[in-house]
Amino acid sequence: MFYALRGSNELSASGWKMANPLAPAPTSDQAFNWVFVVDTMNFSFWPNDDTRQCEVTFRGTTHTGYMTLCAAITRAMEEGVPITDPKFFSQISVEELAHILRSDNETPMPMLQERHQVLTEGGRVLLQHGGSFQSFISRAENDARKMVELIVEKIPSYRDEAVYQGRRISLYKRAQILVADFWAMATAARGATDIVNMDWLTMFADYRVPQALVFLGVLRYSDALMRMLKSGELLHSGDRREVEIRACSIWAVERIKARLDELAREQGAESSGINSVLIDFYLWPYAKQHHREMAHIPIHHTRCVYY
Repeated sequence: MFYALRGSNELSASGWKMANPLAPAPTSDQAFNWVFVVDTMNFSFWPNDDTRQCEVTFRGTTHTGYMTLCAAITRAMEEGVPITDPKFFSQISVEELAHILRSDNETPMPMLQERHQVLTEGGRVLLQHGGSFQSFISRAENDARKMVELIVEKIPSYRDEAVYQGRRISLYKRAQILVADFWAMATAARGATDIVNMDWLTMFADYRVPQALVFLGVLRYSDALMRMLKSGELLHSGDRREVEIRACSIWAVERIKARLDELAREQGAESSGINSVLIDFYLWPYAKQHHREMAHIPIHHTRCVYY
């Protein structure tokens, strides 16, 4: 499936824009700050009650999940709220943020207090390093690996780590997706970027892409794990099962990437040109588009700020 899509817009940096139609035009610091604001609060959208979830209607379309956040931030911009200005969001009150993230119904966006904490924390870091996300990330010299390391070093909420069998496991979902979104936004703005080491990034281990990988037969859950997930048991961040689901998803995508390169070499090319970021950029909207077909595959439930 992926090899047939190589070179297409669906499997390119421009695919990010197709999956993020609410992002502002990539022409200014405001656009890159939008990416920072959204990715800093990009976690835990699944509802406590599956029958009712937070919804945001914007420009005639009602959004759920991650897109409620995108819609709410862009709605605030249109209402004149300086939500992409670090001077504003570093000092925003919980009440102001609650209004920005308001739902159409009685179900609020989950984890408001945590979103407020990480957003104000991130805003303060940007103010200490040039006052914008572009100024902050420029310290990493257009190197994707250095960007991730800088984000994780300076912003505590991005330190997505666990201990597994006595070893530290670094998953860094939001730090990596922030770099990938910056790369995609910069590519959309300039047509090409000089950001190196994009192949160093892995997929962004969340709860939706593992579901797609199981649906496609790339991962297989044990019967015991499947029963546990279907029961709705809440897993805490760092639980062995939670770490295994996320880490195996990362490794599965690395295997897909390696196989794509093998197929390309068989055809005389050096590589497929498809990195793990592009695979993730395709799989996440794929999971959304096929959510009815994969409804029998449960997502794992972990309330945390990491994904």
